[in-house]
Amino acid sequence: MTNICLPECGVARFLALLNGPWATLIVRELLKGPHRFTELREALPGISPHTLTSRLRQFETHGIVTRTSYAEIPPRVEYRLTPLGEGLRDVLNAMGAWAVAVPDPEDVSSAVVEEAEAGR
Repeated sequence: MTNICLPECGVARFLALLNGPWATLIVRELLKGPHRFTELREALPGISPHTLTSRLRQFETHGIVTRTSYAEIPPRVEYRLTPLGEGLRDVLNAMGAWAVAVPDPEDVSSAVVEEAEAGR
C-alpha cells in the first residue's frame, strides 16, 4: 500500500492518499496534536491495529505524518502531522461544513411533499 503510484489529477491523488474510511479520521485526530499509537486506537473504536499501522506508514511515506521514537523505558513513539499534513485542516473543515449542510433523508422527503402541495 505504501508504494502506490499517485495519479496526476488532484482529486484522484487526494483520494489515493486518503483512501478508506479511516484515513481522514486518523488525520482528524492528529489535527488535535501528536498522539501515540494506543491513543489513536482508543480515539478510533473499531480500527484494527493492522489498518492503523498501514495508514500511518503510508502517511509517513508521503510526508503527511512524522513518527518520532523516544529513547525511554518503556519506549515511546509519537505520530504528528507535518506542515503538509496540517494543510488538511481546511480540507477537513470544509468537508465537515458541507456534510452538516446535507439534510437528513426524512427532511428532504418532507420538503418535497410540501413543495408539491404548495404547487397544486
